[in-house]
Amino acid sequence: MGNPTASGEVPPSMAIKIFSAGAGACVADVITFPLDTAKVRLQIQGESPASGAPKYKGVLGTITTLAKTEGPVKLYSGLPAGLQRQISFASLRIGLYDTVGEFFAAGKDPTLGSRILAGLSTGGVAVFIGQPTEVVKVRLQAQSHLHGPKPRYTGTYNAYRIIATTEGLTGLWKGTTPNLARNVVINCTELVTYDLMKETLVKNKILADDLPCHFVSAVIAGFCTTLLSSPMDVVKTRFINSTPGQYTSVPNCIMTMFIKEGPSAFFKGLVPSFLRLGSWNVIMFVCFERLKKELMKSRQPVDYAT
Repeated sequence: MGNPTASGEVPPSMAIKIFSAGAGACVADVITFPLDTAKVRLQIQGESPASGAPKYKGVLGTITTLAKTEGPVKLYSGLPAGLQRQISFASLRIGLYDTVGEFFAAGKDPTLGSRILAGLSTGGVAVFIGQPTEVVKVRLQAQSHLHGPKPRYTGTYNAYRIIATTEGLTGLWKGTTPNLARNVVINCTELVTYDLMKETLVKNKILADDLPCHFVSAVIAGFCTTLLSSPMDVVKTRFINSTPGQYTSVPNCIMTMFIKEGPSAFFKGLVPSFLRLGSWNVIMFVCFERLKKELMKSRQPVDYAT
């Protein structure tokens, strides 16, 4: 995500990168969370058809239906877990990306291989740390108090407690395999594409290393990431939200979806996924880059004094 030393500037520290990534991700999550909720509802639609259950059509249709039938607040159900996820997950996978990439490059200019290895490493570690927050977020977004049994959870911490006591601690890491596959793809595609696009635009003097460059790079990264990760994202959502015994394994979940709903099931919620991930990328990367610059400016007097 940039080679600041090329312009003679002191590169931001790892702590600044981690903080900026976490803060930027939280801002992006707050703004785009209704899109994420709409994506989850579209992804689980058709899983267990119920008479009288609302049918969701399109992004705006899903958001409107949710707001009308369950109230506008429902669009932000699971937000606390979502913010916990960004603090424990995005801060590490994004904040550590440059540092790990430099390690794999062994002091040389970063290559495509070192960037991919960095994305794989930081994405994999972050998934294992942040998986419980993902499980709780998805289940709170998916549950409805309409036309069915009483909701399983009354809130974020109630969900953590019930999952741990009824499914064991391993229940909080349910769906780690598809989520790992999804986030490895997302991390590599998102960060490497953003990195390469930004570097290309700046080196070829098409755009300066500023807001327009960050915006274009983030949109392209969001599109590529959504397209590649959609099948794994749908499987991850279905498996995490499933009741005990509904699917015997991740492969069973995949086969059940394929047999009952066909290949198109793996691309359910693609449009809200792109709208969410694309806008999330733009907000996160713009905030991330700006925060890094501002924090570096605030450090300058101290650095000069020393």
